[in-house]
Amino acid sequence: MEYTTLGTTGMEVSRLCLGCMSFGSSDWREWVLEDEESKEILERAIDLGINFFDTANMYSRGESERILGDALAEFDYQQEAVVATKVYHPMRDDDPNSGGLSRKTIEQELAASRERLGVDTIDLYQIHRWDDETPIETTMRALDDAVRRGHVRYVGASSMWAHQFAEALHTSDKLGLDRFVTMQNHYNLVYREEEREMLPLCEKEDIGVLPWSPLARGYLTRPHEDIDATTRGEAEEHMYNHPYREGGGTEINERVAELAAEKGVTMAQIALAWLLHKEWVDAPIIGTTSVEHLEQAVEALDISLSASDMAYLEEPYEPVPVSGHT
Repeated sequence: MEYTTLGTTGMEVSRLCLGCMSFGSSDWREWVLEDEESKEILERAIDLGINFFDTANMYSRGESERILGDALAEFDYQQEAVVATKVYHPMRDDDPNSGGLSRKTIEQELAASRERLGVDTIDLYQIHRWDDETPIETTMRALDDAVRRGHVRYVGASSMWAHQFAEALHTSDKLGLDRFVTMQNHYNLVYREEEREMLPLCEKEDIGVLPWSPLARGYLTRPHEDIDATTRGEAEEHMYNHPYREGGGTEINERVAELAAEKGVTMAQIALAWLLHKEWVDAPIIGTTSVEHLEQAVEALDISLSASDMAYLEEPYEPVPVSGHT
């Protein structure tokens, strides 16, 4: 395993972050793994040297956090692990204050996340999306208070417009509050709109970058004509709300397959290697439902792509509609 310093935090994290959206309850999503299967993957991740885990309160309505917390305790890995979770999406249909980024929401949902994870302090607490209904000053003050109470070590953000992220950073600096240290954004070979404004902003401000959906929800793991044959591809229509098949996406998919065949590796490994070669990326967030795919992801760290390989993969890309901010 390789490690890197996460933004300006000083924390050393594995170059791959294990995303825990696939751990929880199959009642929430058909492809989600229950306790024992989830813990098998988490145990193997620890064996492979992964020390960075990302979840969210809304994943299986809290079950993902619980499983992650139980597994880290069971494997005696709580001290070594860097744990990240998120807040924003509604947790309870009958409680309008269980979602959003008000002080009330942040305080009550943070307390619930800490309890499910079984920790006093969460390493990285992220806002899952931007809240148009709550002034950013209110949100940043609540997050700063959480840091000062020792309930959170660092705060981060996820997909939003670059001007919103800049406003949040400016607000923190102006008021002397803890600022966001990471950006978890939508970024992969077939969705590169973040390169226009968000990624240059992150580079300028020394923000750690944690791309979600590095494999484009599976679109970069197999030939495009085979996507619908998978359980997730068939069950999760949300994939088609992202413009992966547009803007040269189909040709990029074919070039990933071609390069993978040439190098004797999988398409997923090529797609991950591309991200790992991007200087502004700290740690892609990988989600998996099998130990085999986890091991293959780790092997992608050893794949070297030449400048011509990178250019060949990138060349067909054309602008697509912005996706992932909601």
